[in-house]
Amino acid sequence: MRIAKKVAKSAIIIMVFTLSSKFLGFIREVLIASKFGSGMETDAYFVAYSATYMLIRLIGTGLNTTMIPILSEIETKKGKAKKDFYVNNLLNSVGLLAIFIIVLGWFVAPGLIKIMAYGFKYKEFQLAVRLTRIGLPIMIISGTCYILTGYLHSSESFFVPAVAGLPFNFVLIIYLLFFSQNYGIMGLMAATVLAELIMLTIQIPAVKKLAFKYRFIVDFRDTYIKKALLSTLPVIIGTAINELNGIIDKTMASSLVEGSISALNYANKINSLILGVFITAIATVVFPVLSREFNKDNIEEVKSVLGYGLNIVILITVPAATGLIILSKPIVRVFFERGAFSSTDTIMTSFALVFYAIGLIGSGTSLLLSRVFYSLKDTKTPMINGAIAVAVNILLNIVFIKPLKHGGLALATSISSIIAALLLLKDLSRKIKDVYFEPNLKCLIKSILAAVIMAVIVYGLYSLIRDIFIGSKLMELIALAVTAAVGALVYGILCFLFKVTRFLLF
Repeated sequence: MRIAKKVAKSAIIIMVFTLSSKFLGFIREVLIASKFGSGMETDAYFVAYSATYMLIRLIGTGLNTTMIPILSEIETKKGKAKKDFYVNNLLNSVGLLAIFIIVLGWFVAPGLIKIMAYGFKYKEFQLAVRLTRIGLPIMIISGTCYILTGYLHSSESFFVPAVAGLPFNFVLIIYLLFFSQNYGIMGLMAATVLAELIMLTIQIPAVKKLAFKYRFIVDFRDTYIKKALLSTLPVIIGTAINELNGIIDKTMASSLVEGSISALNYANKINSLILGVFITAIATVVFPVLSREFNKDNIEEVKSVLGYGLNIVILITVPAATGLIILSKPIVRVFFERGAFSSTDTIMTSFALVFYAIGLIGSGTSLLLSRVFYSLKDTKTPMINGAIAVAVNILLNIVFIKPLKHGGLALATSISSIIAALLLLKDLSRKIKDVYFEPNLKCLIKSILAAVIMAVIVYGLYSLIRDIFIGSKLMELIALAVTAAVGALVYGILCFLFKVTRFLLF
């Protein structure tokens, strides 16, 4: 339990800075909605950003995920010099690959956009192609960021990677406030590239403090490079499978009414705020701890940290999902409805948000459990389960898109994420002997009961005070904040009264 408490303290530090970054990210999204609305330009921008970021994210996430156990092994067996050699080798190898992809991407951009958004008309299609070409440098910048982040996390240095998102959002906010009227959506993509570059430069001093020195090394025969490729490939495939869910949603949404892609994007941003701030922080800190304890064969401590992490995921996602469902419209209206973002856009976005929120606990659990498997050096199981989830998502998309439109796409994603989480739980119980999830199930039941009571109080309170604050965005924001604070307080008190396991430690 000592390690579990340490995990909680480190995670809280990350949460604070990540929350600040996400808050700025929300301001960024609000400004994009205000300046460009929810239509052709934003649809083209979000598709183009996904196209430029997708491939390098697959490679970067794979390397970042497998780096921590490999770097731990290298430093233990070979020393820090070999560890730095390996990181330099990765940086240069990925850099060369990214340059090749950038050159290739310039020529294949039209075909890529046709695949990702087959419903785009000529004008929207041409805009998406141009935006994709502008954003291509993101690949080499982001790939380098992933590797440096993995190096810092392996040294249990979490502060700088968490802070790096702040300047990224500042750059885009400045552009949207002062330059977007003159340079439009094309300038927004250029500003995105600049923001990625600044995010990279923030990490360099932190890496230097660890006595890391850059050298141009490219050695594909290195034993650990080969080992990384073997373990990274399933992670890349698994990440690609997860990305495929989003691509499939955007592709199918492009055949619906204009603005459907943007509505899904804005709703997913709100839903992902919970995952990005809280659940990712837990997973980030738990990952190196589990890797270390597995290498020590300290299975009891592994079970303790795992159970603690799952309980925190439950305690966060259950009330968060409930709140998003109950207050979906006022949340979207307060954050996005201004400028070009109309009341119709609010209805479309809040409709998708309700269905995305249903799968929040599944997404959070999957995120944590995938890291557990990676710490076990098992990268195949998350990949296989992810493939099953995508198959379910495609099937449910076809079933739900007609009656629920873009909301059906969000619902299909949520159901597939819950199925993925259940499959991972089943496989983990086989992987680790004598691991039991009964305490987590009890935590889940009590959390749901507390959330239901909280929902009744929150709905009644907001219904009581909303008419008082209607017509003023600032006052409505205050009403929303007060309601959310009361809901959180009620939920916390109920968890205490219900004696939810480890609640006090959190």
